[in-house]
Amino acid sequence: MNILTVNLLFSTLVFYIAVRLYLLPRLGDCEPRTILLPILLLHALRHLGLMFLAPGAVYADLPREFTAPAAFGDLLAAILALIAIPAVASRAKSAKPLVWLFNIVGSLDLINAIALATIYDAAPLMGPAYWIPAFWVPALLVTHYVTFLLLLRQWPRTAST
Repeated sequence: MNILTVNLLFSTLVFYIAVRLYLLPRLGDCEPRTILLPILLLHALRHLGLMFLAPGAVYADLPREFTAPAAFGDLLAAILALIAIPAVASRAKSAKPLVWLFNIVGSLDLINAIALATIYDAAPLMGPAYWIPAFWVPALLVTHYVTFLLLLRQWPRTAST
């Protein structure tokens, strides 16, 4: 049994239940930026995925075929989230396209990292970084889902920038 897969699935389920109970019933009452800004701030912390490249945070034999794409994919998602934050905060016309870009790239990065971790049997070699896929990735997956829901809605009029 792959315990990491069990942890990932159960943590995703718990985050989804929380979103279903507390956020989705109120989604229509909130302006997208009210929900998106905390989500983007959370994803801006994805630079922590660089931990997969840090000696001591993972075991030395963790396959580079997993670590490099996972680390740099997370860094790219963090940068895209940071770029989207001011646009969303100011209601700029560029906000929605920037959030689309962030959300597609960030979602694909997580799917790729999960696939590579499975292909290269990375779980036993993650060391202290094990918490990233066991806890952090499920939160990111669920917030990407919420972001897609928001992107598919009509947004209020934007500023001229």
